[in-house]
Amino acid sequence: MEELERKLGVFSATAIVVANMVGTGVFTMSGLLAANLPSPGWVLLCWLFGGLIAIAGALCYAELATRMPEAGGEYVYLKKLYHPALGFLAGWTSLIVGFSAPIAAAAMGFSEYIHAGLDSQLLHLNPTQLVFFSKGIAVVIILLFTSLHYFGLRLGSRVQNVLTVLKILIVAGLASVGLIFGNGSGPKLSLGGETSGVMAIGTAMMLVMFAYSGWNASAYIAGEIRRPKKTIPVSLIGGTSIVIVLYLAINFFILRMVPYSDLKGVIPVVEKAAVQAFGEGMGNVVSLLVGVGLLSCLSAFIMIGPRVYYAMAKDRLFFPFAADVHVRYKVPGKSIIIQATIAVVMVIIGSFEQLIIYIAFALNIFLWLAVVGVFLARKKKVGEESAVKVWGYPFVPLFFLITSLVLMVFNYVNRPMESSAALLTILFGIPCYFLWVRGAAKVRKMETQS
Repeated sequence: MEELERKLGVFSATAIVVANMVGTGVFTMSGLLAANLPSPGWVLLCWLFGGLIAIAGALCYAELATRMPEAGGEYVYLKKLYHPALGFLAGWTSLIVGFSAPIAAAAMGFSEYIHAGLDSQLLHLNPTQLVFFSKGIAVVIILLFTSLHYFGLRLGSRVQNVLTVLKILIVAGLASVGLIFGNGSGPKLSLGGETSGVMAIGTAMMLVMFAYSGWNASAYIAGEIRRPKKTIPVSLIGGTSIVIVLYLAINFFILRMVPYSDLKGVIPVVEKAAVQAFGEGMGNVVSLLVGVGLLSCLSAFIMIGPRVYYAMAKDRLFFPFAADVHVRYKVPGKSIIIQATIAVVMVIIGSFEQLIIYIAFALNIFLWLAVVGVFLARKKKVGEESAVKVWGYPFVPLFFLITSLVLMVFNYVNRPMESSAALLTILFGIPCYFLWVRGAAKVRKMETQS
């Protein structure tokens, strides 16, 4: 059987982390944060604190990924450190909500921003036609980027790198140019006002952590990274640090340009800030730029997800053909197609507004278990010779574990329906695991007899 090749260097691996993180969240969340928090200073404080949690997670994953430098992320860590069943459930959850749903959401976000940036009179679309237009564009963009990543890692990673650099320039450019030349009324960083209570801050932090998701991205493709002991920690920590700076800069720009009372509950916050800074004509331009920026996030998800399914199939815990590596292009081609099919179906059948909390809750369970795995890996001395050990041990892992657990509790209390749905999705994977284990046992028995 063909194996994945180690072709990705520091720049590509770091670009994947940045691309996964800078997506829909940073372009939409600040208005929702403002609806829960009393002043701009609280918004920036939440973004900063969320960045610290993400950095702590990245430091822990740097150790896990260098101890086990294989494709698959949490699937590999939980399988080796706990039990194959937990690894399977992590991979199962990734397939359903970890990659396919965000791909669909990013594609739909791209189509919405592109439509907003075009002249509506030019399109002449009624509401029904607009739905078909938006979904059609989303499906086409998924198929286009799936094709790019199907035809080889080198081509896909080059496109990924270009889009990531472009997205960084968009965010950094808007923030810097807006702050220097914009027509804002000055920075507004007060921590005044009274919050609605601890639950309001918890809700705000849940939204922030959704925007920061992706800080572990390069760990999923560790099996294709050159010199993993050096490259993986640099990509995880460096990529996350870049994103923290970008997030703080763009939010400083937004908070300076838009009166706080006008920001509350607004979704297209970057567009609103750009219009305030440069005039009405910039709204359409910014919408188009943000749409292009979302392609980087979509591309990164398409690249990473199939590596999880590939790892599961190699262990005979998924459809066997998902482990097939294309003879010419050296990618898990059939896994890429499976993921694209699910994402396209999700685009067709509905929207993803409620999936934000659903996705965050489901995935955070396995992130939490993986970071606990740092302690288990040291006890079991897994990959001791290749490990880059987490700085500030054990305080950094404990900080991540405590804050993540508190946020999950807030999540469940505030949004019980979505959180319960996430738990049910995970639990549904248990019978699937035993069915695949039984099937794999039968295959091994047949191979032994033959």
